Amino acid sequence: MIKWLAAVLGFMYARIPGAILGFIIGTLLDNYIRSTGGLLNSWFGEQKQHVSPGDFELNLLSLCSIVIKADGHVSQQELDYVRTYFVQSYGKERANATFRTFNEVVKNRQVSASRIGRYLAAKTRYATRLQIIHFLFGIAQADGRVSEPEAEVIQEIAGYLQLNRRDFESIKAMFFKKADYAYTILEIEKNASNEEVKKAYRKMAKKYHPDKLGHMDEAYRKGAEEKFRKVQEAYELIQKERGM
Repeated sequence: MIKWLAAVLGFMYARIPGAILGFIIGTLLDNYIRSTGGLLNSWFGEQKQHVSPGDFELNLLSLCSIVIKADGHVSQQELDYVRTYFVQSYGKERANATFRTFNEVVKNRQVSASRIGRYLAAKTRYATRLQIIHFLFGIAQADGRVSEPEAEVIQEIAGYLQLNRRDFESIKAMFFKKADYAYTILEIEKNASNEEVKKAYRKMAKKYHPDKLGHMDEAYRKGAEEKFRKVQEAYELIQKERGM
């Protein structure tokens, strides 16, 4: 890819000789980048996770505990939701080991949403962080409703995870079906044109496509599929409302 870009740039500045020189330099750069494990990815922020699976699980479980305690009431439904997720994702033996480690090492310490959020923001992909927020809302809703304290805590965590406001509001709208929630899910205003609605749907469908989380476990991919389905439902609702 780089060799052709360099050739075009070379041609613009020095015609044929420049194109040849650019192609040669670009080829050398292509070879170097492949040998060093994808330097371009790190330049553009698409690096793979550098957090160990065990570390990720403990940090995620810590965030779960923050959300569960947010409204001052520890719900059995929320606890069961978390346990079911970990068992489905990692198997019963590994899930139990994670819970034991959490109980022994983390549970009795002060859990810092700020520290964990910033750590995961630096170590995980943006799509993974979107799924974390979706998962936390799922926990909060496990007892039948997402309380305001829970929503506020999840919003705070989303800030530490460096999610932009519109992405957060889009995911939140999937759990709070207030007026015009379908437009919020698509991250547009109600007065958007039909063409803007279609464009927003294509953009959101691409953002939340399950393939974005192909590197994650099965439970996370199911969460991505759920978000993808919510985007489709929002679009269909707007289509029906407008007669599109």
